[in-house]
This record gives sequence, C-alpha cells and structure tokens, in this order.
Amino acid sequence: MKKGFEKNQPLCQLRPIVRHDQLGENRFPGFLVECSAGDEINFAADYTRCMTYKSNPHANQVKVSKKKYQWAAAGDVNAFFGLMLDNVADLLLTVGLLAGVFQFPATFAIRYMVPGTAIGVLVGDLLFFWMALALAKRAGRSNITAMPLGLDTPSTFGMVFFVLGPAFVGAKASMSEFEAATYAWHIGICSIFVSGLFKFVCAFFSNLVRTVVPRAGLLGSLAAIALVLISFLPLVETMHAPVPGLIALAIILTTLVGRIPLPRRIPGALGALLVAGGIYHLMAFMGWIHVAPTGIDPRESLLPLEWTSVFRFEWTKVLFDSFHYLPIVIPFALATVVGGIDCTESAAAAGDEFDTGRVIAVEAFATLVASLCGGVIQTTPYIGHPAYKAMGGRAAYVLATALFVGAAGVFGFFGLLYVIVPKPAVFPILVFIGLEITAQSFHSTKWQHYPAVAIACVPALAYLALIFVDQVLGEHRGLALSEKLTHEIQVVRMLSSGFIVTSLLWASSTAAILDRKLSVASIYLAIASIATLFGIMHSPLPGSAAFLPWRLDPSVRFEVIQWTVGYLLAAGCLLLIQRWTPSLAVRNELESHGQDA
Repeated sequence: MKKGFEKNQPLCQLRPIVRHDQLGENRFPGFLVECSAGDEINFAADYTRCMTYKSNPHANQVKVSKKKYQWAAAGDVNAFFGLMLDNVADLLLTVGLLAGVFQFPATFAIRYMVPGTAIGVLVGDLLFFWMALALAKRAGRSNITAMPLGLDTPSTFGMVFFVLGPAFVGAKASMSEFEAATYAWHIGICSIFVSGLFKFVCAFFSNLVRTVVPRAGLLGSLAAIALVLISFLPLVETMHAPVPGLIALAIILTTLVGRIPLPRRIPGALGALLVAGGIYHLMAFMGWIHVAPTGIDPRESLLPLEWTSVFRFEWTKVLFDSFHYLPIVIPFALATVVGGIDCTESAAAAGDEFDTGRVIAVEAFATLVASLCGGVIQTTPYIGHPAYKAMGGRAAYVLATALFVGAAGVFGFFGLLYVIVPKPAVFPILVFIGLEITAQSFHSTKWQHYPAVAIACVPALAYLALIFVDQVLGEHRGLALSEKLTHEIQVVRMLSSGFIVTSLLWASSTAAILDRKLSVASIYLAIASIATLFGIMHSPLPGSAAFLPWRLDPSVRFEVIQWTVGYLLAAGCLLLIQRWTPSLAVRNELESHGQDA
C-alpha cells in the first residue's frame, strides 16, 4: 500500500479500470487512484467490497485520475511513413496503370483525377483523428490509436482494369483523346459516388454484422489480406533491388518487430528510408542497379486546377452510363464495408473500441467527398491499426497523413516524391504491417479457432495466383492453353473472386464447426450459396462482376449453379450430421449451462 494512506477512514472515489484481454473480452483488473502529486495506486479487483482510504494529515488529498490524452508520440513518425507511403503508392499506381496499360494521358490523370482522390483521404483521416480524440476523452485513456484510412488497393486495380480503362478505350473509338479521357473520368466519379451511397446504407447494419459474425471470421479475412496484398506483393517489389531492400527489411524487423531502438532513438521507418535509400541512390549512380523510368514528369503534376471543373457537375450526364459498371463497382464497395467491420474488430482486439457504424459512415462520407471533388478511387479503413499501435502511434500519424496526402494531391508534389523515394527502401514497412496484422489476428482469437483463421487465407492465395496468371496472359495474348489448364485457371478465378467475403464466410463456418454448432455453420454456408448465385463471390466474369444468374451464358451459368448447389448440399449435410448425432446436442447444451453458471 502507498505510504501515507490508512485503512477504514472516510470513503474516497476510485476510478475503475476496464481493459481487454487477448480474446477481446472486457476485464476489470481494479481501480486507479491518483494523488494530487501524481502518484498512482492500483487496487486489485478481487476485493468483494470497496475499501476506504484517507490521507493522513501529512499526505496529499486523493482524487480520481483522468489522464490527458497524448495524441502525438514518437511512434507516430513510423506510423506516418507507413500510412502516407501506402497512399502515395496507390495514387501513383492508378496513374501508372492507366498510362502503361491503356495509354491513358498521364497528365490528365494527375491534374483531374488525383486531387479529388487525395481529398477523400484528407477528409477521412481528419474524421478518424477526431474520433480518436473523442474516444480518448470518453474512455479517459491516454494511449488510443486512431483508425487509419486510405485508398483501397483492390479497388484501385478493379477501377483501372474494369471501369476507367475500358471506358476510355471504348470512348476513344468515337471521341478525341481528351474527350475520351473526360468521359472515363466522369464514369469514375459516378461509380464511386454510387459506392459512397451504398456504403452509407451498409453503415446502419455494420454493428449487427460485427455482433453476429465470430471474431475468427472477421480477423481471418484480415489475415488473408495482410499476407497477400500488404506483405507479399510489396516484398516482391522490394526484392527488385535486393541489396537496399534486404537492408531496409532488416532495419524494420529489428526496430519494429524486435523493438530494438536505433542509435539516438531514430524511428525505424525513417532509419530504413535514410540508410537503404542512400544505398539505393549510390548504387544507381554507380550503375550497379537498373532504375526503370517512372513515366511521370514531376513538373506536370504541380498546382493542378483542372479538377475544379467537377463542380460544374457535367459528370451527372453519364450517371446512367455508369450503371453498366455497377456489377463491378458494388462488390468492391461491399468488400470495403466488410473490411471496415474487420478493421473495427481488429482495433477492439488491440484495446481501442470504436463504433462500427461510425467507422463505416466515415468511410462512406470520405468516398462521397472524393467523388464530388473528382476522385475515382474509393477510400477504406486500413487494416494496419494493430501494427500502428505496436509502433507506438496515437492520432498524430493520421492527422499528418491527411494533411500530407491532401496537400500532395491539391498542390501536386506527390509525383516528385515518387521519383525520389525508392520503393525498396519504404515497402518493407508494409511487410511489417502485414506480419503484425496476421500475428494479431491469431493472438486475438482463441486457440481453438486457429484453423478457422488459417482457412480464411486460402481464397486470398487464389487471388495472389490470379494476379500473375493474368499478367502472363495479358502479355501473351492468343497463347494456346490446354483444356485442363484453362479449366484450372477458371477455378482459380472463381475461387479468388470476392475473396474477402469468401474468407469471412469460410472462417465463420469453420469456427462454428469447431464449436460444434453445426446449425450455425450451415447458415453461413447457405449465405455463401446465395452470394455465389449472384456473383458476390465466385463470379466467373472478368473483373469479378456480379450478375443476375438468368442473364448468364449457359456454359458459365452451369458452373455457377454447381458452386451454388455445392454450398447448399454442404449446409444440408451439416444439419443431417447434427440431427443424427444426439450426443452432440446434449454436449452443447451441457456446455452452455456450464458457461451460464
């Protein structure tokens, strides 16, 4: 007991401490009492009655502790580099793919599309910054980490390859290049405007989804994204220059995973950028590595004003034309909603309990603002919250990202950063984020559900394989493939389509099976059957487009029906097993009574 306090004196007020254990459940470890001098006393929560204390005549008075929120910390530097560079990379990816694959004018994309897209990130991250401040005030905690928001990477590929690019190519057949680019831009605006409205509707049901779906289902799909999109693909890019890449990776793993500080406590992300970046530029100067041309002149991106023509609302004229792309756009929007629910659960597992509905509403609002400012890529909560929290980040990193990315888009200096900052020096931090999210997904799930988290990664592996298959087929058009190989590629394509939803349903069903709740597992399989029937998952069409089954080509429709019937029969099989195994129901009932007791 702290010196200066005596037992059985007049009552003093104590502030309860509420924490989350590794399964995310509320724990009540005790009370916190703070003297006016700043000393703290923790009382164990196993007291069956509130003990009373009073300071002696020579001690300070006791008062309830309410720590001031430290919204900026040293860890925000590392977190800022991770979140900022990820968003900048997505912006440049959009421009690079449009220009390289579809010969879309890069200058047009930089001066018309990029500013509004960046403004969406600005607005979303500012709102998440405010939400972190509000949560810290409400919870009386000083270590809240803000939710990160940025551009959705899968949507970037989807919008470029199946909306913007095809719209531009189709329009160029009857229009000038500038007119076709404008038409594609307007189609993109309409597409994410509809996405924003769709996500607003979903926000009303997001808390219900998070309550019903098991944690293994939510976090398992996060682990899938973390391993495939956030860790593996950046690692491949890093290894294009293995010398600086491996050095940067070693520094990141040492400082952020091993928690071993650099000299003078230089942040790990900054240290990796300085050391590996310097080596990269030295090797490039000596001619020891090949530096591929970026295809972007940084001067062409400065001070864009053309994007402000969006406020003439001429894009509304092609709103009905954009409905043709909704079967592609809506599944991507739904995936970001599911991802946002996953991210909220991930943050809760790390100790920061944000309201799911508000998180999805912010995502929807940021997407709408981006569209109204001429953006063409939707925003989404990033799944890196546990990693940024592990870095020691608080809320300053999202504020800095909001201001930096917003300024980069509006003032147009992001092209210069893309040319100067080498990817092998910064992408290893994305590898760390993916590893941290994967580890946290397992750590925050009870060990009996580990197989459910693992099976969620399988559809993501199909998505990864398809990325490289499509690259090969795209570069070698007309390549003769055997019937067997063609069928296998189609199976992989259907397995990868809507893989986030697939991962969630597979993991949830597996978790229910592991809990011996076969009727619950059959419900998830029935939902998967309905989602498959309309192409929300396992779509055989290019771009993972949704569809009405009666409008499909008969050969393709037969494949969809087989997957749909397969899920239905699997659900029925589980129900029969439960019905024919009476001991299973008795055991579940006994365990349920034991938990209630």
